[in-house]
Amino acid sequence: EFLKYKIQYGLLNAGFTTIELKETNKKSDSLLHTVATGWTTGMVKFLFPVLDIYESYFTETGLKPVHFIRKIDEGGYTQDKELFFDFDSHHVKEINHKKNTEKSFFIQNDVQDMMSSFYYMRNVDFTTLKENDSIDINMFFDGKMNPIKLMILGREVLKTNFGKINTIKIRPLVQKGRVFKDEENVTLWISDDNNKIPLKIKASLLVGAAKAELIEYNGLVHPFP
Repeated sequence: EFLKYKIQYGLLNAGFTTIELKETNKKSDSLLHTVATGWTTGMVKFLFPVLDIYESYFTETGLKPVHFIRKIDEGGYTQDKELFFDFDSHHVKEINHKKNTEKSFFIQNDVQDMMSSFYYMRNVDFTTLKENDSIDINMFFDGKMNPIKLMILGREVLKTNFGKINTIKIRPLVQKGRVFKDEENVTLWISDDNNKIPLKIKASLLVGAAKAELIEYNGLVHPFP
């Protein structure tokens, strides 16, 4: 599966993000490998160059994370980390290549990494969920468990590059601080079908606002209306 998004910051075309999912035989267990890459373009790149790469290897059955990679450069703010999940011992090993350190943290059975959370959400059965219902995801990030709550805002017909599509409108309660104004300033629209593709994201940031819209896709498992 391949998804590509155009990112706008205010009226400016700010950059692009791609998310690719493929099978891999990294270990004996059947794993899926996803790579997300984001980068700025044009004037935004000149003012605030960004190149972010996130990778995750997770089990095809159960969607349990095994290996997570985060390499980012956001206007000089850099991170280069790897996570190795061991659900038998309930620990995750974090290797920080920038600081040349290694740490171990306790984890629960239901934990996800940043990228596996994306596919975990898309495998939730939304058919019985209605407005004001919520989905809980336990995501490990920056050395700790981060409970994420996805609030269902309702159903909506969204005008997209591919026509009008039935969507589910969701509000993730995100961590406020370095990027977001508060915990309720992100809105997500996903297709109301078996693919559950994120079609549009809007976010109010500490400075200005941004949105991302799907502009290209291929390799979907289910027919897309």
